[in-house]
Amino acid sequence: MSDFLTEIVAGEPYHYHPLGDFVVRAVGICGGRPTFKYTRIEITGTLERLAAGEHIDEIVKGYRGRVSQAAMMEAVRLVTDQFIKTLPHLESA
Repeated sequence: MSDFLTEIVAGEPYHYHPLGDFVVRAVGICGGRPTFKYTRIEITGTLERLAAGEHIDEIVKGYRGRVSQAAMMEAVRLVTDQFIKTLPHLESA
């Protein structure tokens, strides 16, 4: 990864690569898997909860202010955009 940013959080350096405003890949956090910024909450868990039918407001409430609705929507957009990029091009019939 390139384009790392560093911030001091609770007196410690926090090195991360931004994937969006709320989603990052941070050095030494969850094996580099995407998390919500400043947390150890992987986006995959949130996406799985949404896919299982849990309402976004309940998920936000459960995260006690650590992850916002806007952050969750960004995670959905990032994953959707990446999925679309991986689809093979279809030729017209």
